[in-house]
Amino acid sequence: MAITIKDVAGRAGVSVATASRVLSGGRRVSPELADRVRESARELGYRHNAVARALRHGRTSSVGMIVPEIGNPFFPSLVEAVERTLSESGRDLLLCDAQQDPSVELRRARTLMARQVDGLIVIPVSASASRTALDEVASQLPVIQLDRFVTDYLGDWVGVDDALGISLAVEHIAALGSRSVAFVSAEPECSSAQQRLRGFTEATQRMGLLESGDRLLGEFSAGWGRAAAQKLLAGPSLPDAVVCGNDEIAVGLLGEFRRARVRVPDDVLVTGFDDIRFAALADPPLTTIRQPHEVIASECIRLLDARMNDADLPAQRIAIAPSLIARESTGSVS
Repeated sequence: MAITIKDVAGRAGVSVATASRVLSGGRRVSPELADRVRESARELGYRHNAVARALRHGRTSSVGMIVPEIGNPFFPSLVEAVERTLSESGRDLLLCDAQQDPSVELRRARTLMARQVDGLIVIPVSASASRTALDEVASQLPVIQLDRFVTDYLGDWVGVDDALGISLAVEHIAALGSRSVAFVSAEPECSSAQQRLRGFTEATQRMGLLESGDRLLGEFSAGWGRAAAQKLLAGPSLPDAVVCGNDEIAVGLLGEFRRARVRVPDDVLVTGFDDIRFAALADPPLTTIRQPHEVIASECIRLLDARMNDADLPAQRIAIAPSLIARESTGSVS
């Protein structure tokens, strides 16, 4: 015989309405009543049907999220912040990895839509090729771009001000006396790489710094940081400072400099971007640009909720200011 919510309510000594509120995550009841209902449900083997609830209320209390590459240590921190923010309102996060491939990104978006998520958060793989997925999703669901955005796409976005962040790093090394600087970052395929490149160009011109050799543009990875360091070491001389497009690049570069017995910060200053968990553990600890994950996540969910409640709202773009975290890789501490 199937166990119903009426059976759970009878065993717990509460009304069916109270049992339903507890098991569906609706309006709060006292902790004592909630514990009693959940214990009764466990004893009877009752399983709440979330799909049926979604059909009744038009919501599944779940939000989808697609990241370009879960192996990038910046993205898990942002995902955790989003999940914590959603959990405050009793919602769940369904996460997918796009594997740095716009075609995979589109398949993941379709999968999440088939799961009937209430909305979708996307960190686009590409500033251009990700538009296909966004267009398809936005025709059916509220969608928010997070961290990165698609160029010329009219849609909601929240993230850090990448250009400002790089300018903070350039201003920092200039204030420490650097006159020549190299830039090691990723090819401008995504908006983060594009904006950080723009910020570097504008800041070096404004500060009157000399760029040392060609800009080294590869990918946001420690492997590219090591390769770029080898290119710098093969040159006629090292610059006074190296500004890196993210912390992974900087950590790889620091490792290669250490292997070559280049002293950081005595011989060259190094900065990163993101303040991932490993930045403070690098050798030496890395000066970097911190992204405020919790603020970004909070604004993202606020935009998503607004879009869910009113699909006709004008698109909003929110750029949040980052901050410089000075550590030993530039010979200073915040």
